[in-house]
Amino acid sequence: MERRGFLVRSGLALGAIAASTRAATASSRGAAGPDNPQDWSWVRSQFDLLDSKLAHLAGFYLVSHPKSVRAALERHRAGLDNNPPDYQHKGGEFEDAVRSAAGEYLGVDGKTEIALTDSTTMGLSILYTGLKVTADQEILTSTHDHPAATISALRLRGERSGTKITTVPLYADSAKATADEIVGNVVKNIKPSTRVLALTWVHSCTGVKIPVRAIADAVAQANKGRDSKDRLIFCLDGVHGLGIDDITLPSLGCDFFGAGTHKWIFAPRGTGIVWGKKDLWKEVVPMIPAFGRSENPAIMFSPGGFHSFEHRWAAVEGFKFHMAIGKGRVATRIHQLNHAVREGLSKMAHVDLHTPMSDDLTAGITCFDVKGKTPTEVIDHLQERGIVGSVSPYRPSCARVAASLWNTEAEVERAIKAVGEMA
Repeated sequence: MERRGFLVRSGLALGAIAASTRAATASSRGAAGPDNPQDWSWVRSQFDLLDSKLAHLAGFYLVSHPKSVRAALERHRAGLDNNPPDYQHKGGEFEDAVRSAAGEYLGVDGKTEIALTDSTTMGLSILYTGLKVTADQEILTSTHDHPAATISALRLRGERSGTKITTVPLYADSAKATADEIVGNVVKNIKPSTRVLALTWVHSCTGVKIPVRAIADAVAQANKGRDSKDRLIFCLDGVHGLGIDDITLPSLGCDFFGAGTHKWIFAPRGTGIVWGKKDLWKEVVPMIPAFGRSENPAIMFSPGGFHSFEHRWAAVEGFKFHMAIGKGRVATRIHQLNHAVREGLSKMAHVDLHTPMSDDLTAGITCFDVKGKTPTEVIDHLQERGIVGSVSPYRPSCARVAASLWNTEAEVERAIKAVGEMA
């Protein structure tokens, strides 16, 4: 297809998205108001510190804070600066508020099942260091998992304790991956000795979103007849699905879920959560002492010590921001914008798209290469045109873009056009 024809079609598709979004918004809220979370222009206005000259398509890496989060940060910072000991002693109620908000968003009992951490890496390290795995058992993971958050955490555990770590591919070609292929590769590698299944919901190296519910069902099948000490425990790095898909953790089906909240949730930088089923926290040995004691098992896995308290306590506003907009509306918006990205790139002969087209197997990240260009050259080309993307930290590396809630259809089209210019 000639570039002009493609851009016309792309423009029509994006226009259709914009029209359908306006229609859905109008039907759900009536006339737009100046402070209405149902209005996408209002949502965009909450990120008023973002450089307006740039199209920011790398929010999945590190987020800009919306107004409500910044206000909470300032409020807690002022309280700490005014009377540090007294205000810090209120930390328990502030942290309960964060756990409760996260629990409401995720459909679980946040006060008893959620630990607060500083990042995905910290949360997964707490899990993978502390999970009870005997010498004759193994941990199963995939070649697509994050090199630090999962792969290195498991490698370090293996070096410390001698735990066997088995790493397998889930698909041969990410762009052509199917749910059956992914689940099949998990199932055929589960052995009676497999104690922990450590996977990632959305692979930031390919953009593939694995079918977690189907994998959880396979884990349940594998657990039939197993003793509790041999139970297969399914742990999930959920950072690039949290804040996108409209799910609850019970419906997702994993046993533990770790994620930073400073990406798609828009919470302060340096915040995260780990959720675990109440009856399974006993299968984890704490790695860092908690502040005080509690009957709630998850709280004992929130690392103690002094943190950037104002950041941790302000995380409540990230979850509230999403709930005010509506989880379903967020999911629809993110998928619409990023499907348009994939659709546009898939029609370019000079682009190798690594992310599937199916919304069932994708979330927000699109990974791709431009033939004859390095990923850095691709991202530099976009940067020169005022578009912020990201180079993946994997081997092999690739270029990545992802539209967030602050992005517009025009910015998506602008990014597609810029990649088209590289033919």
